[in-house]
Amino acid sequence: MIYLTRKMEFSAAHFYYNPEWSEEQNQRVFGKCANRHGHGHNYILEVTVAGTPDPQTGMVLDLAELKQLLEREITDRFDHRHLNFEVPELAGCQPTTENLAVTIWRLLAPKIRQGRLHRVRLYESPDLFVDCYGDTQ
Repeated sequence: MIYLTRKMEFSAAHFYYNPEWSEEQNQRVFGKCANRHGHGHNYILEVTVAGTPDPQTGMVLDLAELKQLLEREITDRFDHRHLNFEVPELAGCQPTTENLAVTIWRLLAPKIRQGRLHRVRLYESPDLFVDCYGDTQ
């Protein structure tokens, strides 16, 4: 089994806020992330596909196809967007790194045509990342 990883970046803004809670509870739980004007991150996404290399091409999957998939499903959808307001797939949930990674998994997994999606790793900052190994719901 070979694990092939492609890396990409996108920038997006978000905030955390639960409308069912008081302002004080939101501040206590989410701290400065509860600022409804939002704040931004330069996310780094690693997508790992597992598979066996094709005997004719020597590749697990067509790298150009993977790049196009990431541009279409991730860059076009998330880059320079406010996750709370502009990404329908995140409606109704906190746009945490965890939820964003699961959403990315759901967008990509059915569209990987060669091999299978093995891991989505999403860095919110250099010292904070999430690994997702499948749809959690």
